[in-house]
Amino acid sequence: MVCLQSLTGPGMEAKKIQIKTLFLCFAVVLSIELGMWVVTSKSAYHPMLILAGARLLQILLIVLIVVTWGKGLSSIGLARSEMVSGLRKGLIWSAVFGAITSIVCIGLFAASINPLTFIQARIPTQTSDLILFFIVGGILGPVAEELFFRGILYGFLRRWGVIVALVFSTLIFVLCHPINSGIPVTRLLGGILFAVAYEISGSLIVPITIHGLGNLAIFTISLMS
Repeated sequence: MVCLQSLTGPGMEAKKIQIKTLFLCFAVVLSIELGMWVVTSKSAYHPMLILAGARLLQILLIVLIVVTWGKGLSSIGLARSEMVSGLRKGLIWSAVFGAITSIVCIGLFAASINPLTFIQARIPTQTSDLILFFIVGGILGPVAEELFFRGILYGFLRRWGVIVALVFSTLIFVLCHPINSGIPVTRLLGGILFAVAYEISGSLIVPITIHGLGNLAIFTISLMS
C-alpha cells in the first residue's frame, strides 16, 4: 500500500504555516463570520450579497496575512509558477472523481438507493438569487474555504504528519458546516479528497478547482432534479 508521505508534493514541507499566521487567519475568519451573522439579522440587504462580501473579504485578508506576516503565497500552495499546472491537475482530478462518482451513483440506483438524497442542495427559485448562489457557492466559497482549511489549517497541522493534518482539518471542515441529520458523507469525502489532493500536488489550486467544480455539479444536478 502506498503511503501518503511517498506521494508528497514539493510544496508540502512541514512547518510552513506558523502559529501566528494560523491565529491571525482564524481571528479574521471568526470575526467576519460573526459580523456577517449580525449584519444579516439586522440588515435589509440580500443575505447572499452579504455572504458574497464576507467570503471575498476573507479571501483578501487571508492572502494579506500570509503575504505580510507569513511566508508568502508559496507557503499555502499558491506559487505563481504552479498556477497553470495546478489548474490542469485540478481538472484531471475533477474528471476522475466525477467518473468514479458516476459509477457509484449508477450502482446505488441499481440497488434501489437514490444517491440524490446524499448530494441534493437547496436551490433558490428566482433567477437573480440563483446566479448569486452559483457564484458564491461555486467560486467564492470554495476559494475562501480552501485557503483556510487546507492552505492554513492543514498546512499548520502538517508538522505532526499527514494523518493528523488530514483527520483534524477534515473534522473541523465538517463541523463548520451545518449538519441536518445523519452522517455528512459528502462533506467528509470532500474534506478528505481536498486534503489528499493538496498533499499530493502541493498546489492549493488543485483542491480549489475540485471543490468549485464539485459544488457547481451538485448545484446543477439539484437544479435539474
